[in-house]
Amino acid sequence: MPSGARINSPAKSPGTTDGDTLDPGVYEGLAGVRLAMRRFLSFSEAALSEAGVTSQQYQALLVIKVAPQGRIKVRELSEQMLIQHNSAVQLVDRLELAGLAVRIPSVADKRSVLVGLAEYGERVLDALARRHLGAMLENEPLLLESLARLRDLAQMG
Repeated sequence: MPSGARINSPAKSPGTTDGDTLDPGVYEGLAGVRLAMRRFLSFSEAALSEAGVTSQQYQALLVIKVAPQGRIKVRELSEQMLIQHNSAVQLVDRLELAGLAVRIPSVADKRSVLVGLAEYGERVLDALARRHLGAMLENEPLLLESLARLRDLAQMG
């Protein structure tokens, strides 16, 4: 959950008709969102497998790419990836071994090492990002329809 986000506990749940029963549209909306996500994830796993990259590696490449100056401390990578520091170190080892990332000594802090994308990592990420964007847009109509249905029901509740 994003920092600062709160969970509201309304007396009546969104999408309920009598306080206890969910409107059938809630189920339809949730099913549609999940279907769109499953379609996208299925595509993603196949595309990543074809490229020889794991889902975790792809996510790490995205995190590194959007970091300031395209470089990130391993500690920050572990926080962004929601993994332990030692797992992030092992992930960076695998990225480096695959030629996707490089370790860069920090100029500001001699004890720190930054992680950046290798040239090959940039090319792989660019190709995968283009394919993922296309697949995401293919699922946009179902996702938008489902989310709109859920939003409408939540506003009625």
